[in-house]
Amino acid sequence: MGKGTPSKGKKNKAASHKTCRRCGKHSYHRRKRFCASCGFGRTAKLRQPSWRNRNRPFNGQKSFYRHKAKA
Repeated sequence: MGKGTPSKGKKNKAASHKTCRRCGKHSYHRRKRFCASCGFGRTAKLRQPSWRNRNRPFNGQKSFYRHKAKA
């Protein structure tokens, strides 16, 4: 079997992701050994992209990002 179309049909049998120990989502990649959601396995800090904290315009809020309370 070559590396073309016939071999692509074998890719649906093994799961590439499993449940993450840190965040509990089904985003931990077995081969890469890191979580795509929280970054577990790659970094000690929690993965927090800037687009994740954005407020949506339909809820009446004017601010673009959520402002966290300073301690």
